[in-house]
Amino acid sequence: MHPQQNLQEVISKAFGIPANDITDELEYQSIPEWDSVSHLVLVTELEAAYGITIELEDVLTMGSVAKIKELLKKYNVEEKAIS
Repeated sequence: MHPQQNLQEVISKAFGIPANDITDELEYQSIPEWDSVSHLVLVTELEAAYGITIELEDVLTMGSVAKIKELLKKYNVEEKAIS
């Protein structure tokens, strides 16, 4: 089992932006750093950070930080990691 990382840190790493710039309102393509390529990087980072495998249909629904938080609950990621 991988240690539970903070979601903001995982997203920050995937997009190369400061963690404090990441809010629930952040959406796919709302910033230049979140494009189709970095979306796949985000999926990889989430899977590595939380020891999960995200299904393709879920990858397609990850359109915002808020939706990512909902998705992680589906994969039983601890609440403290996603808050």
